[in-house]
Formats: sequence, C-alpha cells, structure tokens
Amino acid sequence: MQPVNKSNKLSNVCYDIRGPVLQRARQMEEDGQRIIKLNIGNPMPFGFNAPEEIVQDVIHNMDQASGYTDSKGLFAARKAIMHYTQQKNIEGVTIDDIIIGNGVSELIVMAMQGLLNNGDQVLIPMPDYPLWTAAVNLAGGSARHYICDEKSGWLPDLKDIENKITANTKGIVIINPNNPTGALYPQEILEGIIEIARHHGLVIFADEIYDKVLYDGNTHTSIASLADDVLFVTFNGLSKNYRACGYRSGWMIISGDKKPAKDYIEGLNMLASMRLCANVPGQLAIQTALGGYQSINDLVAPSGRLCKQRDLAYDMLTALPGVSCVKPQAAMYLFPRLDPKIYPIQDDQQFILDLLLEEKVLLVQGTGFNWPSPDHFRVVFLPNVDDLTEAMTRIGRYLDGYRKKHAK
Repeated sequence: MQPVNKSNKLSNVCYDIRGPVLQRARQMEEDGQRIIKLNIGNPMPFGFNAPEEIVQDVIHNMDQASGYTDSKGLFAARKAIMHYTQQKNIEGVTIDDIIIGNGVSELIVMAMQGLLNNGDQVLIPMPDYPLWTAAVNLAGGSARHYICDEKSGWLPDLKDIENKITANTKGIVIINPNNPTGALYPQEILEGIIEIARHHGLVIFADEIYDKVLYDGNTHTSIASLADDVLFVTFNGLSKNYRACGYRSGWMIISGDKKPAKDYIEGLNMLASMRLCANVPGQLAIQTALGGYQSINDLVAPSGRLCKQRDLAYDMLTALPGVSCVKPQAAMYLFPRLDPKIYPIQDDQQFILDLLLEEKVLLVQGTGFNWPSPDHFRVVFLPNVDDLTEAMTRIGRYLDGYRKKHAK
C-alpha cells in the first residue's frame, strides 16, 4: 500500500498550543511525573467550574436535547444572544443574524471557509491566537500578520495594518480582549481599525470570547457597536466567561452593513446547514448563562481568585532578571519577554521543552502564537496560588540556570 499522506491543505497549518511539547508532557505523565500545566486556558481542571445554575438547567432540559435543532441554533438561545448584543450596543441584530456553533473554534473555521478563495488574504494580529492563522491557511487563504506593539501595551499598530493591505485583502481580525497578551483595546484604536476597514471595503472579524474577564475596573467595547456601515462578524461563547469549555457552545453574530454581504451570508448559512446543528446540550446553557448571575465578576474583582493569581504571576515573573511583561488588563494569560542579551534563545520550542524536562512546567513558546522572535512565552495563570507559586519558582530556577550557562 502506498503511503497515506495528509492533505496539502495542512502544510501551513500549525497549532502549537497542543503541539509536540504537550505530547512530551503526556509521556512524562504516563511515567508518573506530575506536570504543572500553564499551557491551555481551560478553567475547569483548576477548579473553575461552570456556574451551578447553568449545569442544573442543562440537566433539567436534557430530555429536549436528543433531536436536531434549527441549523443556526435554538430559538431561545439565539434570542438571549440577541438581547446580549443589545446590552453591548450592537444595533440591528436579528435572530437570523446569529449562528450557534460547537465553540468559537468551529465558527472561525466556518467563517474563513465561507469567505476565502485561494490567494485571498486576511490581516491577523501578531501575536495571535493561532487558530485564526490556521483557519485562514486551511481555507486556501494567506495570513498577513500585523504588529501589536508591546511598547504601547500590545495595541495594534494602525500604520502597519494599513501598510499590509493589498488588492487581495478580504478582512481584518481583532482579538479583543487579547489572547495571548491580555491587552484590552481602547475605543480610539477600534475606531481606527473601523476607518481602515471602511476605506478598503474589508470585513472585521472580532474575537471577543474574553469580554467579561476584565480586571482593575476596565470595561469592554464591542467594535461592532461603533459603526453600521462596515460588515462585522463577532464571536463569543460560554468557554471563558462561564468556565464551560467542554460544553462547546459559541456563537457568531453578523452585523453592520449586511446588504453587500448577502452572498457571503448565504454561504455561512449553507455551511451551518451542512453540519446539521451545534450540539444541543451546550445550546441549552446559553439562555441561563447570559441571563443569570454573572459570577465572573466575583472572580475578576480585586479580591477574586483570577485577579489575585494574575497579580501573583505578574509580580513573580517581573521580579526575575531580564524578564519584562505588560500587565494584562483582561483574559487569563501573561506574555512575558526575555531580554535576548541575557537569554540568547535560538529555538524557543527547544527552550520550552528543556524547561519541561528540567522543571516539569509546561508553557507555550511565543513563536507558537506567530510572534517572529524567540523571546516570549505565554503563561496561563489559572492554577491555584500554591501551584502557581511553585510554577513561578521553578521557572525562575530554570532561568537562573540558563543565565549562568550563557553568561559571557
């Protein structure tokens, strides 16, 4: 039998968050070693459970979950999402403008498959959540990465966005609040992106999955609330705000200037129909989640567990020689920088692997988020204070040994 090879479509597809270093960590766990995992933003294993009222509502309604729903999703769930768009001041959204999916991940792939022809380009932030780049490449498109400037708090560089637009550019992706940096974009940046999209006729894709995970009294502005003459596709879901990653319940909202996008919207509806519907138990959680008590507010308050863990991880990391970090305003991550003069890293994946082998702490290297230089890594600060303290201590010990080994 001839070798069975993967499709050429996968040649430029990469997702290092679950890449080879994670595979090595799993082997170590099978050998009985305990790994402190700071690689994936999955709240439940760290004791952040979905709110009990959501769990009970799903259980209570499970007898309704055995049949297909409308391909766009349950009416009651979409109506709750529509009401949420009104709270976010996004105008003109009807129930038919909402598609529920098996998490935002499925919908990102769907949105790119429905839009892109071979050779089309999409502007994606750098660093990014790598699924966006993978989805563009899988759809036959090309990701062009625009700079988010660490010196300005990881805000998008509007001039760089403008400079990277070509005749083949179809859309701009923003991740706000941002993964992996924890940045939160102010209104003037959002308005600048809208103006660029307006001038060049581009679709704005807004990943807002962390829009309630906000610290220090910050508030989130949905970019789709700022204009009605640009086409917006906004993504959100239950995974992060409601600690319900495994429910795989996300949604995509189409708003703004929808008339020129009639054909694209028909394509999205076709793709939604092809997968029949999103999983129904997850859909049953949406109405209760959006309309119930927002327990995330307790977790991100100054006395809340998430806020305390953010502060602990930030303080311990930035106390290390040659380590700097923009303090995250949102989300569940830090994206610290290692001074290349002190840490002359050539291969950051090998650097992260060596850290795993020596200290049994699992991170993801910066290049896994399409950052071009091997001088960053992402830290998930979800573990409890004791485990997080131990992880930061181990990272510090590893970096101390690395500095001494490479001292000139």
